[in-house]
Amino acid sequence: MKPSKTISIVIPVLNEEGFIGNILDHLAKTGNSGLIQEVICVDGGSQDKTVPVSEAHGAKVVFSDRGRAKQMNLGAKKAQGDILYFLHADTFTPKDFDQKILNAVAEGYDSGCFRMKFDTKNPFLRFFAYMSRINHRLCRGGDQSLFVKKELFQKTKGFNEAYYIYEDTEFITRLYKKTAFKILPDAVITSARKYREKGWVKVQFHFGMIHLKNYLGANPDELYQYYKKHILA
Repeated sequence: MKPSKTISIVIPVLNEEGFIGNILDHLAKTGNSGLIQEVICVDGGSQDKTVPVSEAHGAKVVFSDRGRAKQMNLGAKKAQGDILYFLHADTFTPKDFDQKILNAVAEGYDSGCFRMKFDTKNPFLRFFAYMSRINHRLCRGGDQSLFVKKELFQKTKGFNEAYYIYEDTEFITRLYKKTAFKILPDAVITSARKYREKGWVKVQFHFGMIHLKNYLGANPDELYQYYKKHILA
């Protein structure tokens, strides 16, 4: 019997040939046949084999201008499912993630996310991952994944494309104001690669500063320039 609601998974990608195949295979193993309408990889101009790898592992690929907000908005526009599930290209879903999302929607939640764990035993990052169980907008981020009913996504106008970073948090903050937000008890597992490359304390400190700057009223470009100077450099 066809489920009453289906999920479209939207993954923004850019030069992710080393991760995306494993992520797509994992989605197939942890999901349930018939509940997932489609998996859409939205490519922002990859120069590697991201596109053919994505297609070989069963995803639809659409092409977008670079920028995760733009990519996710385009993926949402192309999606045919009732529920949008935004996932990063280096984040692994828990078993039966799709059924758990549908159960939450059936209980009356129009948006939400999973808890998060990093793929490391580093106590510093384990502490911050532990905070993801707290249902407060300051504890939210894109690495936790995000589900939202498509009609609510459209009503709230989706991601703000002025943001080159922080687009997830900005959108989730608006969702908190519009509807009850559900934290599912299972955890996604996300890669700590940026922390390994740049340094655990350095990256978390500067992400904290970005949160503070946003709270104090910094505009999207100011946040991106800070990120580019202190994390990308």
